[in-house]
Amino acid sequence: MKLRDALCARSGVICVVGAGGKKSTLYALARQLDRAVVTATVRIPIFDQHVDDVLVTDAPVAALQRVTDWPVGVVPDRDRDDRYRGYDPDVVDDIGASDAADAVLVKADGARMREFKAPGDREPQLPATADTVLPIASVHAVGEPLADDTVHRPERVAALTGLDPGDTIRPSDVATVLTSERGGLADVPDGATVIPVLNKVDDSALEAVAREVASDILARSDVPRVALTRLTASDPVVATVER
Repeated sequence: MKLRDALCARSGVICVVGAGGKKSTLYALARQLDRAVVTATVRIPIFDQHVDDVLVTDAPVAALQRVTDWPVGVVPDRDRDDRYRGYDPDVVDDIGASDAADAVLVKADGARMREFKAPGDREPQLPATADTVLPIASVHAVGEPLADDTVHRPERVAALTGLDPGDTIRPSDVATVLTSERGGLADVPDGATVIPVLNKVDDSALEAVAREVASDILARSDVPRVALTRLTASDPVVATVER
């Protein structure tokens, strides 16, 4: 199964949140979709190598009307040498409402390269018109201690799961955060499709862990499926666990 099908992400405004594979998901989807735009509502590392071009513009809809080679990135400006700034969510709404692109792929929060997270007070920055939201966690977090080197905002994860700092992260803890309205489901617009993604399923042992997390997710929420991925692979879908 292609990633775009596993994630119900063939068109529209598609947002990634969480930790452990957001950018890889955007770039893999961009390669599979027609007239795909990569953008963000938060800071995003320089990603020119993953698209045909990056347009730095305050008028993304107009700029996209002139594009002939896809996928492309659109951003408002550079923040530093190593990252771009993101647009306000209503600007991404305007891109999605236009005919400038078929798919708008949006990084909607940050995680500082950690494997797992819960959002802060001002996260995620989701466009109101999001069609698909993909909450992501890395299964590498399972079995690790709840600490800053693995988890972004561990105090938020602790508040949702009851874990104390240093406690071992369990499969049920990942499921709890991904299905919480203060976690992976925070601020999801009404009507959006949610597909949780468990990434870095690198071997059979990690697949067993991911399937345990996925079963717990399906028991806790009404999402249609959970996708198990290895986004660095040429065929990134390991499996889907269906309702």
